Amino acid sequence: MPKNYVALLGTKGGPAIRPGSSMPTSNLVVLDGQQIVVDCGLGVTKGLVDQGMQLRDLSLIFVTHLHSDHYLELGPLLYTAWTAGLKTRVDVYGPAGLGLYWANFLASMKADIDLRIEDEGRPDLRDLITIHIIDAGQVIQSGDITVSAIRTEHPPLVDCFAMSFKTNGAHVVFSADTAPIMALEDFARGADLLIHEAMLESALPALMARIGNGTDKLMAHWLRSHSFAHDAARTATRAGVKALALSHLIPSDDPDYTEQHWHDAVLGHWEGPLFVGHDGLRIPLPGNEG
Repeated sequence: MPKNYVALLGTKGGPAIRPGSSMPTSNLVVLDGQQIVVDCGLGVTKGLVDQGMQLRDLSLIFVTHLHSDHYLELGPLLYTAWTAGLKTRVDVYGPAGLGLYWANFLASMKADIDLRIEDEGRPDLRDLITIHIIDAGQVIQSGDITVSAIRTEHPPLVDCFAMSFKTNGAHVVFSADTAPIMALEDFARGADLLIHEAMLESALPALMARIGNGTDKLMAHWLRSHSFAHDAARTATRAGVKALALSHLIPSDDPDYTEQHWHDAVLGHWEGPLFVGHDGLRIPLPGNEG
């Protein structure tokens, strides 16, 4: 098994799931053996297990922003890891407000936590999890891994962060949710892999009709707060990255649009290796020799 890779666990943009759809956003980054979870949308727990991860080994999580398709399952992931044998510290990094989410999740599960501590002899989950509030700049340095962040353009939220994970041998960048911004080009400069959100312009009207309970405000949000596939391709080209993966796909579950539509959307804007995200896709990174 390679020691450096990214697994796209959930590749759907938005919180809804439908029959046949992919799952909302979550990812696993493995660098020099360190397992790092990036975003915790619905389905992240099973996605990690399907990648062969022992949940008791969970230690490091990053949440890019507080939209539900990026953190709805954070609490259930941590709780399930605890029931699966977690007894060591987990550090969770994310925007202001994440601590309130975690405190309220713990409050909602207090009876079961207390019962399992008393009846099963488990360590106190509340003592194992540490929430850290992030800002733009270097977030952490852990061994050979440097994690950095910049704010993206994702109104109405202010605290939405693109994330860079870099070692001496590999560099991967997540755009998070964002409209096209020049700052991301510099932030991702020369990365081995840029994982960028993407929309298909021609598919948005049909998606609006399928959602059924949104107004023109939803369309306005997409257009001001997200990037089309060709925008992602231009960013990747200008940043000089070595490979581009499209994820957080809008839409991801319309049978009238296939992988070929995504390839066609970047044609003329990106000439390098392209990965169109699907749940469970594993992308190798440099540094797997030996």
